[in-house]
Amino acid sequence: MSAAADVLTVVGLTAGYSNRAVVSDISLEVRTGEIVLLSGANGAGKSTLLHCISGRIRSMGGEMLINGVPAPARLEKRARLGVILVPEERAIFRTLTVAENLRVVGRVDTDALNFFPELKTHLGRKAGLLSGGQQQMLSLARALACGAKFLLIDELTLGLAPRAIVQLFESLRTVAASGVGVLLVEQHVRMALALADRGLILAGGTISISGGAAELRARIDEIENAYLGAVESRQVRRVRGERTARRASPRPPNAPLEPARP
Repeated sequence: MSAAADVLTVVGLTAGYSNRAVVSDISLEVRTGEIVLLSGANGAGKSTLLHCISGRIRSMGGEMLINGVPAPARLEKRARLGVILVPEERAIFRTLTVAENLRVVGRVDTDALNFFPELKTHLGRKAGLLSGGQQQMLSLARALACGAKFLLIDELTLGLAPRAIVQLFESLRTVAASGVGVLLVEQHVRMALALADRGLILAGGTISISGGAAELRARIDEIENAYLGAVESRQVRRVRGERTARRASPRPPNAPLEPARP
């Protein structure tokens, strides 16, 4: 990694809502050119942390530095310095075309589109008509067109098909290699650790585990069971199995059909 890499540093950060801390005493570092995975069970504080780093919510303590200089508090000022949040809700205007979505942030940035060549054939298409994966590509392209040095990405692949996830991860690796730092909140932890350089596991509002991606991959079973809600996942699979069994069992005559589930 280049010695000239820009560095985003968080020191002792505490954040939350209505005077209640959700994350406490968080310290981390992201350098341009690397991907850092941030994971944890639901409610661990991942989104709160990203929102605080971006300036979307105010911190209750600690500080954020860019190249050793304290960052301004306001979201728009941090964005001008290249700290860009890509929120869980897709950051696009659904009624505008792909090109119009990019013009909103200044221009149709061909450099940003080079990371997502699939979008080039859809410039005149309304964003709401794109596939889920293409919408997320557009979210990333908009962030890059803003001049992102650090992308704070919240659940990029939520609800997407495996093929779309692979495409997005491949594009994200290329984005990082171009000199952008990425702090990625992601539910597909095994896949994300194959992409990331380092990983952080949040539990109870603090960082419980940190290390290189290879180290965390070697401990993935332990991490999933202790920190990522593997028990909850098994319960979800059990409930789905029970639903499947109910659907397979004979129904009484004239019994109403279950509504279709997505």
